[in-house]
Amino acid sequence: MLNHIVIMGRLTRDPELRTTQSGVSVTSFTVAVDRDFGGRDGGERQTDFIDCVAWRQTGEFVSKYFHKGSMIVVSGRLQSRKWQDRDGNNRTSWEVNADNVYFGESRASSGSGNYSRDDNSYSNSSYSNSGNYGSYDGGRQNSAPAPSAFAELDDGDGELPF
Repeated sequence: MLNHIVIMGRLTRDPELRTTQSGVSVTSFTVAVDRDFGGRDGGERQTDFIDCVAWRQTGEFVSKYFHKGSMIVVSGRLQSRKWQDRDGNNRTSWEVNADNVYFGESRASSGSGNYSRDDNSYSNSSYSNSGNYGSYDGGRQNSAPAPSAFAELDDGDGELPF
């Protein structure tokens, strides 16, 4: 079975960073996601407001680099949480547990200017330097050309390998 969700939208408020009693960082935020289609009459598109939670370094990353109005891409899993309200009624909440988060727009279009080019995304495991193939060398960028995703095959005797 597979439980994987990817959403892209804008934060409705600044992310809220908290720490559990055991010292684990957790950030909660809400993403406004437009639907891809309009109403029956072709009118205005509807918007869904999706609650998200990010743990540990991913949560700290969201809290540090995103703010109300920022475009964000969240990849994770959909989870339900059961709880009781003040009146004792059983309730269920659905939220995305974020495994990876990415900037949904460039620094120039967001206007924030508070992150570097190397900070394009963050996951629980490692940074992703999408689009930047230079290596870090004591603060100097290596100016070697980006590796090509394609390599020319030497056809030798003219027969293809398949």
